[in-house]
Amino acid sequence: MAVEDNNLQVLNALDLAKTQLYHFTAIIIAGMGFFTDAYDLFSISLVTKLLGRLYYTKPDLLKPGTLPPVVAASVTGVALVGTLAGQLFFGWLGDKMGRKKVYGMTLVLMVVCSVASGLSFGNTPKSVMTTLCFFRFWLGFGIGGDYPLSATIMSEYANKKTRGAFIAAVFAMQGFGILFSGIVALATSAGFDHAYKAPTFAENAALSTVPQADYIWRIILMFGSLPAALTYYWRMKMPETARYTALVAKDAKRAAQDMGRVLQVQIESDEAKIEQISRDETNQFGLFSWEFVRRHGLHLFGTCSTWFLLDIAFYSQNLFQKDVFSAVGWIPKAPTMNAVQEVYKIARAQTLIALCSTVPGYWFTVAFIDIIGRFAIQLMGFFFMTVFMFAIAIPYHHWTLDANRIGFIVMYSFTFFFANFGPNATTFVVPAEIFPARLRSTCHGISAAAGKAGAIVGAYGFLYAAQSKDPTKTDAGYPTGIGIKNSLIVLGFINALGMVCTFCVPESKGKSLEEASQETISGEP
Repeated sequence: MAVEDNNLQVLNALDLAKTQLYHFTAIIIAGMGFFTDAYDLFSISLVTKLLGRLYYTKPDLLKPGTLPPVVAASVTGVALVGTLAGQLFFGWLGDKMGRKKVYGMTLVLMVVCSVASGLSFGNTPKSVMTTLCFFRFWLGFGIGGDYPLSATIMSEYANKKTRGAFIAAVFAMQGFGILFSGIVALATSAGFDHAYKAPTFAENAALSTVPQADYIWRIILMFGSLPAALTYYWRMKMPETARYTALVAKDAKRAAQDMGRVLQVQIESDEAKIEQISRDETNQFGLFSWEFVRRHGLHLFGTCSTWFLLDIAFYSQNLFQKDVFSAVGWIPKAPTMNAVQEVYKIARAQTLIALCSTVPGYWFTVAFIDIIGRFAIQLMGFFFMTVFMFAIAIPYHHWTLDANRIGFIVMYSFTFFFANFGPNATTFVVPAEIFPARLRSTCHGISAAAGKAGAIVGAYGFLYAAQSKDPTKTDAGYPTGIGIKNSLIVLGFINALGMVCTFCVPESKGKSLEEASQETISGEP
């Protein structure tokens, strides 16, 4: 059936609007939330080795302390658990209360808990780690809300010609957040290493971790509150999206006024059409209905499955790249460094990977998503992630040899590049386009939560799976695993499965949101 002529003038005005200042303002305001999200989620990987040295070094001082398995998994993964819960809750709330109101709540939660994470208190390792995990859970809860709300707000503000690039640009701020966390860690650790000279662990184990090093991880974690706090005022100044106001709140007059101010044009309010749309029973089905399953069930499966599979690989690679780089010798062995130097070396590795592959990958997506489409980018990304993962995993011993380490880093970087010029960006973009306005934030939240379930599998699973098959070579307290080589092979197969599931995801390039979601189609589609 053809699309009826019941699109509102305010929605047509948004779809056809030329790219102008308010688009870029919205990208920056929404994007700074994602900058903060990435900073907070990935900065923890920079300081886990330091936490082990500070709080779990044994009196015998035979080797630097490491976080026990349960503590390491909790510190790394608890924010992801909170993020999953936040995506479901705030995604649903965004469709009930409106995007703007809920957006402010998530930002306040992120700022408060980011500061509180760095102020984790207690006199024992257990109390410090418990409070750290508590605040990181609620930090993750706030971050979770940012996913569906940022994507939905940007999709509903954008024009249809460049909508993909605008949503992808918001998500691309994640790359800058990862990069910035590395830069902050580099600057902080370099400053402390200069101010408080300490021998390496091999030279003097007792003096290799200066007491002042306890400030380093706190400063790094707390720094994440700044960008979020700086954008709060501007977030609260943004008007509610016209699609929510018109199609969900059914206030055509307010939608026309808000967008008329933003676009600086006169827009008719179309109250009669709003009433007509609200009476159309074909657009009244709920999330838990056969009509939703019939229209969007396969789409929701596609967005959930691809995001789930992508995040198993993506978060395994990001959160544990320090362990992979240590295994191939790019990061020196722990006893050859003091505690502060170890933070510096880990941060340097993460910063170089972010600068050379992660950040460029995001912006390649921004440049090409509205040219070659979401489907092609996602399929291509999964394909090359599979190829490069197998290319480093199968001849893994070859890459661990001193002469080949640079080659390993290059190949590993390509998997990051094609994750971001690929499914890591498109899985964020598509759910914000293909579901009806009244369910858009909820469905994006469900898709994102599926992704975080994958991230949790990756974070917890890789931690144990990557342990050596030789009991004498595992980290303290860990059972034997399948080794890094076999873990990388498993990630390769997961990427290949993501390529298959991509065929369940529709293409939304060049369509209005109403067309992509079939929201203004009546009768049989």
